[in-house]
Amino acid sequence: QVQLVESGGGLVQAGGSLRLSCAASARTFSSYTMGWFRQAPGKERECVSVSSYRGGSTYYADSVKGRFTISRDDAKNTVYLQMNSLKLEDTAVYYCAAATFLARANAVVAAAQYDYWGQGTQVTVSS
Repeated sequence: QVQLVESGGGLVQAGGSLRLSCAASARTFSSYTMGWFRQAPGKERECVSVSSYRGGSTYYADSVKGRFTISRDDAKNTVYLQMNSLKLEDTAVYYCAAATFLARANAVVAAAQYDYWGQGTQVTVSS
């Protein structure tokens, strides 16, 4: 069983930045694919970014490319999502997820592929 705890959400003005963190309890954190998803009210949960196991590859949704950066510190069992140039449409609950399915990051973008989820952290971007 893996527990994931997100932090770092909050209220920020458009154009601002936030860094989300997700701490995992997994003993073999480096062997998990780690993903960030988000869900806005009335919308489906969407994959924002993925880091493959050991950080071998990354994936970004087109809507966040060039603005968001995923990184992981396997020594700290933590994955991060640096979000810059935030837009109103980035407002959502952001979830961290871990998958035991090992593949290139762009092949692990469906929520159903993930085995463990955090509780979510709210990100609100204001004008």
